[in-house]
Amino acid sequence: MFGFDTPREDHETIRRWFADWGACVAAKDFAGARAYFDEAALGFGTWMDMVEGLDRLEAEQWRSIWPNIADFHHDTDTLRSAVSPNRLMATGMLIWTSTGFEQNGTPYARPGRTTAVLVRDAVDAPWRAIHTHVSLFRGVPQRSYGPL
Repeated sequence: MFGFDTPREDHETIRRWFADWGACVAAKDFAGARAYFDEAALGFGTWMDMVEGLDRLEAEQWRSIWPNIADFHHDTDTLRSAVSPNRLMATGMLIWTSTGFEQNGTPYARPGRTTAVLVRDAVDAPWRAIHTHVSLFRGVPQRSYGPL
């Protein structure tokens, strides 16, 4: 579903950005995930209030969570997007799912949502995130201990 007046081709490239970045999260591919972000990216999330810079985003958010979850998947069918008039900036938001683990290794459903602000240098260039806000739904345990 498109949000606002997002052109179909832009919505598709945003959907692909989320799918590809989500595949990196699922594979715990930190180096691969970095390719989808600007070096100056800002972020909010479960494990940090606000960080500036991709190095800190990876160290303080990604590395605190990705090794301790399984089955991460962006549900791109829930994607809502908006694109600037010049088509060089966009916002996308969607729902994701994952599996968390209690301290004893018991799995639990761990759903949440992501909002990303994306930019690109030209209409045919790839998107890169300058901001993400990744958070759990209310009532989901804040910590996953990883599988035993």
